Amino acid sequence: MSLINIPKLKHTQANSFFLLCGPCAIEGEDMALRIAEKVLTITNKLEIPYVFKGSFKKANRSRIDSFTGIGDEKALKILRKVSETFDIPTVTDIHEVSDAEKAAQYVDVLQIPAFLVRQTDLVVAAAKTGKVVNLKKGQFMSPEAMKHAAQKVKDAGNENVWLTDRGTMFGYQDMIVDFRGIPTMRKIAPTVLDVTHSLQQPNQTEGVTGGRPDMIETIARAGVVNHIDGLFIETHFDPANAKSDGANMLHLNNLESLLTNLVSIRKTINHF
Repeated sequence: MSLINIPKLKHTQANSFFLLCGPCAIEGEDMALRIAEKVLTITNKLEIPYVFKGSFKKANRSRIDSFTGIGDEKALKILRKVSETFDIPTVTDIHEVSDAEKAAQYVDVLQIPAFLVRQTDLVVAAAKTGKVVNLKKGQFMSPEAMKHAAQKVKDAGNENVWLTDRGTMFGYQDMIVDFRGIPTMRKIAPTVLDVTHSLQQPNQTEGVTGGRPDMIETIARAGVVNHIDGLFIETHFDPANAKSDGANMLHLNNLESLLTNLVSIRKTINHF
């Protein structure tokens, strides 16, 4: 499976995996640059292709008083600064048709959230920008059904599409990753495993999503063993005080050891 060409995506190589990694939301310029620099140092060392991830706004929140962002243009300009400072591609979520063209001026990859992946107008708007479109599999959808979402992108004239598995609803307050879906989706498009969101525990009574960060390495290892093309990992230097999704994020201090182990696993299975 070929990695779709993004000029700034470095270290691309056969039998490797690429990484989408960063904070859940852009909280400010300093935090974004600090996280990007640290992750880039690690990925350069391990020769992992790296895309910086940060949401310029968070439209899907549990409560009306939850953090939604620092302002669209301000956050998008920070994403551009990260890209220009470190010469790396960036990815951000979009939630409305009007977001597509706006965000496309600043980032390399437009991501469609899982809850919105069936919204045809949104998917088509993202596709028409010509940017890579990362479609997150709906928690309510089968892996097989993602071929239709991917086809919408292609029918809009854009062959640059990724699919991302972020878990499937298991009851009301838990997610589960069905690893049978990886080979299924890889037949459709390059496939990413969203490790940290797969460990969310949504719909908590207090209105704040929980998570199981202690299971991050378990899920990531399984994805790498099963030939996932890319990994999606949200990270922060202070998850407990992150403004969004802190309960399931990886502490930045733990990223290097995790990725080192994952690279070793991928190298080992490539011999079989």
